Amino acid sequence: MHIHILGICGTFMGGIAVIAKQAGFRVTGCDANVYPPMSTQLEDQGIELIQGFDAAQAELKPDVFVIGNVVTRGNPLMEEILNRGLPYISGPQWLAENVLHDKWVLAVAGTHGKTTTTSMLAWILEDAGLAPGFLIGGIPQNFGLSARLPGEPRQEPGGKSPFFVIEADEYDTAFFDKRSKFVHYHPRTAILNNLEFDHADIFADLGAIETQFHHLVRTVPGQGLIVANGRETSLDRVLARGCWTPVERFGAAAGWQVGTVYDDGFEVLLDGQSQGRLQWELLGEHNQQNALAALAAARHVGVPAAQGIAALAQFRNVKRRMEVRGTEHGVTVYDDFAHHPTAIDLTVAGLRRKVGQARILAVLEPRSNTMKLGTMKQLLPGSLQQADLVYCYGANLGWDAAEALAPLGERARTFDDLGKLVQAVVADAEPGDQVLVMSNGGFGGVHGKLLDALRHKGA
Repeated sequence: MHIHILGICGTFMGGIAVIAKQAGFRVTGCDANVYPPMSTQLEDQGIELIQGFDAAQAELKPDVFVIGNVVTRGNPLMEEILNRGLPYISGPQWLAENVLHDKWVLAVAGTHGKTTTTSMLAWILEDAGLAPGFLIGGIPQNFGLSARLPGEPRQEPGGKSPFFVIEADEYDTAFFDKRSKFVHYHPRTAILNNLEFDHADIFADLGAIETQFHHLVRTVPGQGLIVANGRETSLDRVLARGCWTPVERFGAAAGWQVGTVYDDGFEVLLDGQSQGRLQWELLGEHNQQNALAALAAARHVGVPAAQGIAALAQFRNVKRRMEVRGTEHGVTVYDDFAHHPTAIDLTVAGLRRKVGQARILAVLEPRSNTMKLGTMKQLLPGSLQQADLVYCYGANLGWDAAEALAPLGERARTFDDLGKLVQAVVADAEPGDQVLVMSNGGFGGVHGKLLDALRHKGA
């Protein structure tokens, strides 16, 4: 069976491509923007990519076109599909019908931390020998790929794992299905990591997102489990609208908690009782909370907390999550996916705790749909307070980045030319500085450009 995926280089649709190929489908796909790491992963899997959405691709005559939510009306290929009455389906629905329908699904939802927490949970199950399938919006370094089908459990040679771990996004499914993606997944174990206003291009306000989260809650069976952040009043409101499933909380006075914090990790508590000490290198309180959520969900499928803690000691974070891209002349360049002001704040704070008084040079591209709308521009200065210098790439924004960052004074500069931004960072950088690049896109390959310019600085 042949599927042709529109929008194949998005993290979610690229994951579907990998899973479909493993399942024996012939997979082709197209997209307008192709950049690593997803393009590299698809090429490594032998999946044929076509640049652009020209209508002639209808002549490939797949059994079905799988439509990503990047595709809109007016897209030439989509218009040809509609005009000719060709079969099509959304990515989430295809996944639900072809992969998830008979699985114990563990879904990780939330405004922040979905990718990291999903990766942690998948790794805990993998380390326990449960061989889960997974689809993650990034590439976990423990696995080296973003998606796979369930494998053979260590406890059941010759069998197939019933478990599938999925990053459960609240963004809409497709132009013809405006429900959140996650309502298609029907999880038995659901993590609700946090809930803030985001995706201003499709949600009018926080209440609209809470409604979608409640739709997810309504699909979790009574014999399942909801693992919820106990600090989030928004999630309290979601659950108060109706919940028919046991709930375990983390981060609050009861349930899963962070105990004593050490330089190399922290103690894990459950209802005040120590479950063990997690020793790892991940930065930030947000990752401590992510770990608690993953441990709780893993325990629901039979992995004891102590075993989960031992697994997380070997966890390697996802690419583009505080990933060190290189060091030149004593200047270290990091790559991070942070783009929402809360995520930016947590990321900078985590790096600050790691590097102490060393200078942090924050390089920011506010390119998400929400940020482009300017909905949260007033929150940016506060999220960057712990950075010493800020460089913002403001091209193609519908608002004035320099004006928005004015409260930071001379610490912040904005650029419409990427080359000039790179020159400014390199001119300011000194040995010992930490350059933190934050964007949810390719950012024009700025990481490599910075490292290359640093390498030749003063030559």
